[in-house]
Amino acid sequence: MGSSTVITLDDALADVTTVGCDTPLIIYLIEMHPEYDVLVTEIFRRIEQGIITGFTSAITLTEVLTQPLKQGQIHLQKEYRDLLLHSANFYMLPVNVEIAEQAAVLRAQYGLRTPDALQVAVAKTANCQVFLTNDKDLKRVEDVKVLVLDELAFKQEDETDRGVVDV
Repeated sequence: MGSSTVITLDDALADVTTVGCDTPLIIYLIEMHPEYDVLVTEIFRRIEQGIITGFTSAITLTEVLTQPLKQGQIHLQKEYRDLLLHSANFYMLPVNVEIAEQAAVLRAQYGLRTPDALQVAVAKTANCQVFLTNDKDLKRVEDVKVLVLDELAFKQEDETDRGVVDV
């Protein structure tokens, strides 16, 4: 984590109603990443419950399906498609002319790679208040507030003793 300040998920998302989601969040959720699963599960719980609305670009579908297609993991392909195409309060936007032009501006202004620029452009176009990623390099973008998972903490009540557990 380096010198980055860690903030709680509750503080980071206070008064936030719309979030843009980078591809790693989707992968961490579906593949239950040991370090990020609890955090992204909580983010998507809030999306599913309508507390926040989530957006990503169609680029995400390309990125998440590549390995499962290579490895013939049909069940994993289905899980990704179900999440991206059929989730409540979570929308995958197509790359249209407006988003492509916005991405070009972001590439020119911040030197972003094309997939990153398209993801941020979707967040901007959807008027997202924050963009959730795990790419610290995207923090240089000033057009939307970028939150990096490595800089977020989530405290969860333990079901057994109702104490607070750091996860």
